[in-house]
Amino acid sequence: MMKLKKLTLSISLLLLAGLLLAACGNDDGESESESLDSNILTIATGGASGPYNIIATTLADIYTNAYDVNSRTQTTGASAENLNLMAEGKVEMAFVMSDALSQALNGEASFSEPLDGISQIANLYPNVVQIVARADAGIETMEDLIGKRVAVGDQGSGVELNARALLDGHGITYDDLQVDYLGYAEASDGLSAGRIDAAFLTSGLPNASLLELSETTDINLVAIDADNITEIAEEHPYFIAFEIPADTYDNEEPVPTAAVPNALVVRSDFSEEDVYKLTKTFFESLDTLSNSHQAAEDISLENAQEGLIAPLHPGAEKYFNEQ
Repeated sequence: MMKLKKLTLSISLLLLAGLLLAACGNDDGESESESLDSNILTIATGGASGPYNIIATTLADIYTNAYDVNSRTQTTGASAENLNLMAEGKVEMAFVMSDALSQALNGEASFSEPLDGISQIANLYPNVVQIVARADAGIETMEDLIGKRVAVGDQGSGVELNARALLDGHGITYDDLQVDYLGYAEASDGLSAGRIDAAFLTSGLPNASLLELSETTDINLVAIDADNITEIAEEHPYFIAFEIPADTYDNEEPVPTAAVPNALVVRSDFSEEDVYKLTKTFFESLDTLSNSHQAAEDISLENAQEGLIAPLHPGAEKYFNEQ
């Protein structure tokens, strides 16, 4: 009988210890990695076929699986619309171009006043200016765009903002062109059908719409001289010289052009702990994001804090300091 009581007591103690350990482990898991203060995380992107939307859709799925949060994407007219939506509190996170972010914070270009409540998580991959023309349109240089029907991106988008700046840097205004405000897919369709002569498609490489177009339509990429980019960057410092590698779109040689870094931004009123978790998960998921679109291969922890435009969110800063 004494042995039976001792055995029963030992089993009870072991069960109690197990329950205590499980409770402690559950508390840590929920507070550290399974929940966020917010239960909604909407990521503003861009056109449905662009790298923003493709990468962000994968990221939203990762956040949904990692945390108790309803994470989803919202397709938009891209950068300018994304920034306005964030300032209005309608989205929590967004992919934007650094030129549009700079203009939004300073109340320039299409932004009538400075926008508040926007913080940066990281610098991402370079957004490459890809000026594509129908091969039969006789367009080889920026100056050849004069008098042609040209798609410059959705009105107010990051594509449109840098198209305007680059044209201006070459002494060209919209009055010199027949301008169409078209997104990636619409511009690609317009080129294929012969409704437009050329288009600005600024995105990571390769652009899915342009890649598909190159398989069915004879096109050429319009070069921008690196010296011109240097001059334009004196007024617009977010521009950098870049080359589209050979064979990206069946082009035999690299094509010199401009690029603008992308930025991942978040609402400033998001908690430090939430943004810390989101930043950590983002960088720990780069392999998965790169599998969704190769543009994400150029995102790195080493370059994440270079050339920041908006204030770094304290949650992102906490993560970077740990690294």
